[in-house]
Amino acid sequence: MPIDKFTTLESTYVPLPVENVDTDQIIPARFLKATSRDGFGENLFRDWRYAADGKENPDFVLNKSEYSGQILVGGKNFGSGSSREHAAWAIHDYGFKVVVSSFFADIFQNNALNNGVLPVIVSPEFLSNIFDAVEKNKEQKIVVDLEKQSISLNGKSESFVINPYKKNCLLNGFDDIDFLLARKEKIEAFENTVNK
Repeated sequence: MPIDKFTTLESTYVPLPVENVDTDQIIPARFLKATSRDGFGENLFRDWRYAADGKENPDFVLNKSEYSGQILVGGKNFGSGSSREHAAWAIHDYGFKVVVSSFFADIFQNNALNNGVLPVIVSPEFLSNIFDAVEKNKEQKIVVDLEKQSISLNGKSESFVINPYKKNCLLNGFDDIDFLLARKEKIEAFENTVNK
């Protein structure tokens, strides 16, 4: 799964004001048999999106046409539970480029960054403002600026923290292997000086 370069994203967003969303809710374990990263998006939040008979749950936010965008806004403690990387795959494959919360489980946060999804931590107050704003205007947009490490809504903004290495990878569209390959000549030159 290629990682797109990320600089600035301005998008409407999908609100999911649920706390303690775990990875089994993001992508249930029964869908983890595939060996490719593709196709996981269709089962994102599967047990919330669909009833047991396969019919869409009209009350779930992903099934409501008035909500759309490349940003998912979750409640506190998003991505808890097991360490399955498939949760990040499902979010990316569905089309989300950013997930916003006031707290992420560490493993989910790292998995997201490794798979081209930017997790943005905001204060509880800013998160509440995000949820309030979209209830008033479904076309409300958020601006996420990775270079400035800022997230903005209705003229208000907060800064967010990101590992400098992961920031560099996202800005350049690199995964860990791409990062090393981009430095192949420097690595080889260093090896040549060491091995002399």
